[in-house]
Amino acid sequence: MLFRSILIFLIAVSFSATTMSQSSRDWLLQLNTITTAVPFLIINPETRGGGMGDVGVSTSPDGASQHWNVSKYAFIDKKAGVSISYTPWLRALVPDISISYLSGYYKINKVSAIAGSIRYFSLGNIQFTDQFGNNTVQFTPNEFALDLSYSKKLSRRLSAGLGARYINSNLTGGQTVQQATTGPGRTVAADLGVYYQNNDLTVFGKDATLAWGVAVSNLGAKISYTNTSNQDYLPINLRLGPRMTWMLDDYNKISVAVDFNKYLVPSPPVYQIDSSGNVAIDNNGNPVIASGMDPNRPTVNGAISSFYDAPGIVSFDNNTLQPTIDPGTRFGEELREISYGIGAEYWYDDQFAFRLGYYGEHISKGNRKFITVGAGLRLSVFGLDFSYLVPAYFGSTNLQSSPLARTLRFTLTFNFDDVKKENNGLPSE
Repeated sequence: MLFRSILIFLIAVSFSATTMSQSSRDWLLQLNTITTAVPFLIINPETRGGGMGDVGVSTSPDGASQHWNVSKYAFIDKKAGVSISYTPWLRALVPDISISYLSGYYKINKVSAIAGSIRYFSLGNIQFTDQFGNNTVQFTPNEFALDLSYSKKLSRRLSAGLGARYINSNLTGGQTVQQATTGPGRTVAADLGVYYQNNDLTVFGKDATLAWGVAVSNLGAKISYTNTSNQDYLPINLRLGPRMTWMLDDYNKISVAVDFNKYLVPSPPVYQIDSSGNVAIDNNGNPVIASGMDPNRPTVNGAISSFYDAPGIVSFDNNTLQPTIDPGTRFGEELREISYGIGAEYWYDDQFAFRLGYYGEHISKGNRKFITVGAGLRLSVFGLDFSYLVPAYFGSTNLQSSPLARTLRFTLTFNFDDVKKENNGLPSE
């Protein structure tokens, strides 16, 4: 009965989100998707969150918390652990793109922990051509990130964490593109996180845990692939949300968690047009902005102003070409830049898990909408998880396909604390 109620709730959220998107189409005249360099840093590389609608900022700590919120490690109840994840990516389009993820942690003492991870993104084998369409070389573009973090409890219920990240993105293999010499893009970034967990609650007559998480990821310098001055933003992301866990009895527990996400990078502005319908250029050779802000801003400035720089819906007078911003649409666009995930997780005896989730994003900001399911198994030494993604364009008048369709994720975890306990229980030789 409980699972039935949760399923109905998740489907209701899916339909309501889609209804909002469909009604918005009548007045939303422009797509304004935010794009950044190295978007692989935002892709969820692990399986547990992948089964819960890409939710993880406040879920209970595990070996893959490095991706979601580094501060959660301070609350983990094991001594050490390692998780290995593999995801064939965009299987509906190409067969050889994949994400591999290795993460591990070590609990220094009861209040602090260190963790690290490596994420590798392979874009498959690509045939490069010149400007005339002639084949040149074959190359396998790839990107990777190395992470190291430290987290500590600030009180019995609150922790904070800091992570450092090195990023290497090699997309061209040193090819010359439009007379510009290219090379790997390299930069560094930081993750900041705060996590709150209260285990002393009673809700609906059951022991319960309330948790909150807030994390900012990929806060760092811009990245460049050429010897020119062109630089691109990293996918700086703000993630926050709550979790509630109920202990139904000694063997059964269920959690419901929600994540909200917002890019802390500039929104693309709307540019002024000239009499020919082209973008107007000022005396300095720069495009004239009709609404919004110049996207070429320093990283910190761009992160702060990302909360109020959306251009809204802009129309141009047919005679004077003067821009008009529809009232309320700038604030409305800021709200549409927030994506969300909601997920539920059921555990039996801390050994068998079932997961269900939904992820929603506005049609003008990427239009990712999908349902996820997953399962997990935990034994004394290791665990195994998998998840599966199904596109969820409910209410669409046209059948929509998604490059994310049939996404599978697999994760293998090892718990060294349990190994130590087992060895301690063996008779001495």
